[in-house]
Amino acid sequence: MKDFANLKRNLKKDASALKPIKVALLGDTATQFLAKAIQGAGYEYGYNLQLWEADFNQIERQVADPSSELHEYGAEVIIIFQSAHKLLGKYNKFKANHTAFAADELNGIKALYDTLASVDPKVKLIYYNYTEIDDNVFGNYANKVTSSFLFQLRKLNVLLMEHAADVPNFHICDISSVQNLVGKAAFFQPSVYINSEMILSIEVLAPIAYKTLGIISALQGKFNKCVILDLDNTTWGGIIGDDGIENIQIGALGIGKAFSEFQYWVKKLKNRGIIVAVCSKNTESVAMEPFQNHPDMVLKMEDIAVFVANWENKVDNIRKIQGILNIGFDSMVFLDDNPFERNMVRENIPQLTVPELPEDPAEYLEYLYTLNLFETVSFTEDDAARTKQYQVEAQRVTLFEKFTNEDDFLQNLDMVSVVEPFTKFNTPRVAQLSQRSNQFNLRTVRYTEADLETLAASPDHFTFSFTLEDKFGNNGLICVLILQQQSAEALFIDTWLMSCRVLKRGMENFTLNTIANFAQQKGYKYLKGEYLATPKNGMVADHYSKLGFEPDGDHWLLNLAQYQNKKSFIDKK
Repeated sequence: MKDFANLKRNLKKDASALKPIKVALLGDTATQFLAKAIQGAGYEYGYNLQLWEADFNQIERQVADPSSELHEYGAEVIIIFQSAHKLLGKYNKFKANHTAFAADELNGIKALYDTLASVDPKVKLIYYNYTEIDDNVFGNYANKVTSSFLFQLRKLNVLLMEHAADVPNFHICDISSVQNLVGKAAFFQPSVYINSEMILSIEVLAPIAYKTLGIISALQGKFNKCVILDLDNTTWGGIIGDDGIENIQIGALGIGKAFSEFQYWVKKLKNRGIIVAVCSKNTESVAMEPFQNHPDMVLKMEDIAVFVANWENKVDNIRKIQGILNIGFDSMVFLDDNPFERNMVRENIPQLTVPELPEDPAEYLEYLYTLNLFETVSFTEDDAARTKQYQVEAQRVTLFEKFTNEDDFLQNLDMVSVVEPFTKFNTPRVAQLSQRSNQFNLRTVRYTEADLETLAASPDHFTFSFTLEDKFGNNGLICVLILQQQSAEALFIDTWLMSCRVLKRGMENFTLNTIANFAQQKGYKYLKGEYLATPKNGMVADHYSKLGFEPDGDHWLLNLAQYQNKKSFIDKK
């Protein structure tokens, strides 16, 4: 992580080739240095942040006035920073019973968001939560006095979390955790605040900017999906091949505690949907033994999506893992205690994130916590099943190697799909796919749950979700299409995206058959497609030409009068 001075230097670099994102920043204190830090961090993440900054303490006016500079700017992402120090000032002047203070503040925040959403339903709001201030009017007893400022501040942060859980486009940037990490004395300097109205010290501008960019990047569909673990002295202490299963260090005693707590962290990542893989220089049977037989192992074989242990170099083995998972290297994290292995992987796979783990395993977790490696803007129950799905995919890869004919392999899978429009049950997963899918995504338009609910209710749009199940298991919802009526004769394919883990199953043919038949039944004569190139979706550049669409300017056209269903080995369930 770069410091503020280095982030500021990024502003002098040419960002014209990077993806532009329009961002607005509004604060009730001085934000000019924060704005520079956020822009500089944007460059680190590969974005050209076109940042508009409101004048000092103009939040309510900019939001409420429909002709304001904020609304004229049309930001994709709006950041609002209302400080705990200004909150204390409001509390001091609050006329009603102070027990109602937090709820009253939340209503004001809700009103800000509702006004923004009424102007642009797709706008994304990032709201900084409140750092703690203990005014010590009650001392420790403040925790028992519901009207105390400390009680109301903490309550407001909880209410904010509850509100964000219900509103897909409302995101909380947890700057309170930054203060907890660095300490209040480093976070806030009273003399600077009194003389300049600047709440944030120079020291914390970079951590807060990186936290902010973590959310912005996740909203753009860029985040880590997989952690690859080395084993010896990373997942446990010692060398399994030399020390034996009974002598490796895990459990509740000594340094073994550090490795057990590390494994609990990885297990929690797996439970929230992060793919866990193993890449170890070891004999496979020896490397697997602790997972199978050690009583103190937290991670088990069922937690590992892909297990690669051999004596080949780790670069090739990581490439093998990537080939099975079919996700980008830039969405993978590799954890290894060995500096040589880390450098080897960095040099050969520069897109991969390879943290520089501390020498002392006791410090692994605290260091990893600060990196915020696994930011996300969504979570569904389907995420918990992801490991099993990738384990099954590894079985499919093994089966495919036994067939010389691809059609025979596909027929042998016994594939079925459930096709249905967007519903309140599948919309969270559809939104997640929209945010996550980068490679098989024809136009890469990102939709939140709120956006999708609007589309599902629109008479001019038709929505389709596809699951895929075969004899090995259920992949869940893996494909999304949104059709938009452009005329009485043509439907435009607004969105066509698919999870890459089901590539080469003939899903493209099945989905095209489905929407072509639907369009024919509705009386349309054409399907119109568009491919918008991104750095990641080159694999579908010739998607429409392969499926029989004809060029039509910048678009692709399929004449439904001449369409005949394409070969598919998938049955509709």
